[in-house]
Amino acid sequence: MPLAKPAEPALAIHLKLPRRARWREELRAAEFERLVEAAECELRAALTFPLARPHPGTFLGKGQVEEAARIVAATGATVAFVDAALSPVQQRNLEKALQAKVVDRTGLILEIFAHRARTREGALQVELASLTYQLGRLVRSWTHLERQRGGYGFLGGPGERQIELDRRMIRARIEQIRKEIARVRRMRAVQRKRRRRLEIPTVALVGYTNAGKSTLFNRLTEAAVPAADMPFATLDPTVRLLDLGGGRRVVLSDTVGFIQDLPHELVDAFHATLEAVAEADLILHVRDAATPASDEQAAVVRATLERIGVTGPERPPIVEVLNKKDLAPELATTIRPEIDGSRVALSARTGEGIAELLALLRRWLDRHRSVRTLKVSLADGRTRAFCHEHGEVLGETWQEDALVLTVRLPDRLWGRLKKRAGYDVLCED
Repeated sequence: MPLAKPAEPALAIHLKLPRRARWREELRAAEFERLVEAAECELRAALTFPLARPHPGTFLGKGQVEEAARIVAATGATVAFVDAALSPVQQRNLEKALQAKVVDRTGLILEIFAHRARTREGALQVELASLTYQLGRLVRSWTHLERQRGGYGFLGGPGERQIELDRRMIRARIEQIRKEIARVRRMRAVQRKRRRRLEIPTVALVGYTNAGKSTLFNRLTEAAVPAADMPFATLDPTVRLLDLGGGRRVVLSDTVGFIQDLPHELVDAFHATLEAVAEADLILHVRDAATPASDEQAAVVRATLERIGVTGPERPPIVEVLNKKDLAPELATTIRPEIDGSRVALSARTGEGIAELLALLRRWLDRHRSVRTLKVSLADGRTRAFCHEHGEVLGETWQEDALVLTVRLPDRLWGRLKKRAGYDVLCED
């Protein structure tokens, strides 16, 4: 469903801040304009204003507001996007001065999320973030709401139902959503507990938005997760079982992308989804290694991981996946003995380097797998089937009265195997 019908003519307002390098400003401005386009608006013009200190009433200075109003009138823009966080008062005053809707960075990201969520869980999380963000705006800015069309989101307005809500009713809805999300979290906890019983490790893909996580996910699992060259193409989490051969299996999870100044309302609302990252056994940090902002984007991802509790000595190991090797052929793979901190260079689009990533995953799984040679009774078909299903059978020899198996099996499963029909251990590595 499109975000606006027809596409609203828009103005983007960028800020030039002290001590920010010019190339960083240009990259941020380009990213912000892509967000505007992701909201399916027609970008008519863009302005960049130096800002040493925000004005308490309008955020921008008087002359800057006048210039923005002139451009709005000249281009016919009906919405102005400001790459900053505005207070309700600043937003309302700017709308009066510009005679157009004004949406700040938080509102823009929430708008995109509102129309990209496809599952019930995703819609609940976005609605919670939206109501939390709008709580002050809904009850203090009635003229702002009346100017906007009905419908869900910020560009289209909160709709008649939300306009009629007072603060108490909004808070009641927030509480209701939180209870529903809590039920989702309990359900996810049960699912994770079930996977733990099956002893299948979990690998989570994280990264900056548009870094190529979903393309890599599709490449590894042959899934059909929507992947597009735009911010937040994937919003709802997707989980698939990845068979690495030899009884090695992992649960691979694709997650929402991170971005600079990701609204805290979204981080809080999506905690039920993001906690799967904190509880993963291994994290693959997918980076767009072809962009000049790769290091800055990586820092944003690390900071966001810390916000959701992925920190300290108990955190899962993290492997950096340097994506887009087809655009940056100088990228190289570095594997550390402890896996944590390793780097794998690949191209999710072409498949180059995928074999190295799969080999790393197998090596990671094999750290807690040992090889033993067993002598099993010919009548003990269950033990043989167990070894083939859960491990890697390296050798199999039939004797007159027994079967000799050389098996690589996770250490945690040897104890379970011992409880089955008896066998003799001939040797172990």
